[in-house]
Amino acid sequence: MTEINTNFPRDWFEFPDPLNPKQIFKCDLTWLTSNWNCIFGTGCKGIDKEFPDHGCCSDGAYYNGASDEKRVTKAAKRLTKDIWQNYDVARKNKTLKITEIGLDKERKTRKVNKTCIFFNEKSFSEEYFGCALHHLANKEDVHYLETKPDICWQLPLRRSWETREVGDNKYSVVVIGEYTREAWGAGGADLDWYCTSNTEAHTGSNPVYLTNKTELIALMNEPAYEILKSKCDSLRKSLPLFVIHPASR
Repeated sequence: MTEINTNFPRDWFEFPDPLNPKQIFKCDLTWLTSNWNCIFGTGCKGIDKEFPDHGCCSDGAYYNGASDEKRVTKAAKRLTKDIWQNYDVARKNKTLKITEIGLDKERKTRKVNKTCIFFNEKSFSEEYFGCALHHLANKEDVHYLETKPDICWQLPLRRSWETREVGDNKYSVVVIGEYTREAWGAGGADLDWYCTSNTEAHTGSNPVYLTNKTELIALMNEPAYEILKSKCDSLRKSLPLFVIHPASR
């Protein structure tokens, strides 16, 4: 059980966006066909060893712009005392306050007692342990991408953009891959534990492209996802892939 260095060869699949001829999807098949699964509460050691039960919630979540913050704020207003430990803390002086300015001067969810304001401790509730926004989604029978900050529902997927020039044409290349330590920037090296390339988290019965279908459709579009799924399905029928994720192997 160890964390694998993510600087290894990977298989990539490129195809044109069926809804936009000027856009190309570039997908990391090695990651998407891996057996990674979230092990929060079942072996996750947390990014901060001081709070091993807090998973990746210790630092709070940076918003992906104003619309992301607005959606999370609307969800926070629907939280009730029974499923949110910091209900009263967030409403001190009768004004909902869930946001603060981070070290890099960007807006993010507040930290209370050194962790995200939306995190519920086990001492508060065994049933609602973990993210209150996640439990709200379950209660409302919707996917948690409708309640949680973008960075939270996207992890461990990472979407980034490149530009490619072919003759006189310019294409936007949407890259769908693994959210590695390195992707976090300078702070990534300081995380005490990280899951995406850790063998302890590569125990899923289904691959990432299936378990994270809803997230992938949101990051791409449904016709593009179906092309990706068809490719991954065909590869799995003829395993091994050229490059199997070392943590899954």
